[in-house]
Amino acid sequence: MKTSGIPNSLRRVFRWLDPPAVMAVTAMFAATQLNAMAQINGAALTNRADGNAGPAPQNFPTVAEQARAFEQATEKIRDDCIEGRRIICGRIVKILADGLVVESGYTNLMRAPLDKSWLMPGTVKATRAANLVEGNEPGCVCDGLVFLTALPKSRSAKPHLYDYVVIEAYPAGQYTYTSVGTIRRTIRRFSGTLVNAVRVNRADAGIQPPTILRDGK
Repeated sequence: MKTSGIPNSLRRVFRWLDPPAVMAVTAMFAATQLNAMAQINGAALTNRADGNAGPAPQNFPTVAEQARAFEQATEKIRDDCIEGRRIICGRIVKILADGLVVESGYTNLMRAPLDKSWLMPGTVKATRAANLVEGNEPGCVCDGLVFLTALPKSRSAKPHLYDYVVIEAYPAGQYTYTSVGTIRRTIRRFSGTLVNAVRVNRADAGIQPPTILRDGK
């Protein structure tokens, strides 16, 4: 479906949406524009007929303004995710339905030929680095327990308990799980993909897409 006439700020938001949502948004935008024009023309005719100026228009953000604000917020979150990325290198200590709990800090996993895969069997010889201090720079080694989600998809690579992982991941808030018995534990959550990290952080921040996008999904 053609997107001519759609504001650039709204079109840039399309890259965060699935193709069916883009088609729905395009159609709804066209309908919204036609409806707005009809209301304006109708109000103008009414005002000319009765001589009244009519109520002052309310200053609501336009669809383009909403889209621009949504895009700017999304880009800020994306930049923060890239800045906060870490190397998760460690042992899988718990497998959950939506990801892995990993004890990160096994820096000697980042050696050839182990660096050819993000997942390594538990038979690999590895030890946790002593006195490891996590830095603040992007891409530094992460230290401690973390929850890793949005894992690489592979038919041949299936994580097992006490296997090892080495992967660059992006911060995605926090995650609470049951560690032992009824003990609940909250740890940092990281995403294996940037797109998922942006989506999670945006949802946690309560940032909603423009109304026309929400209605089109």
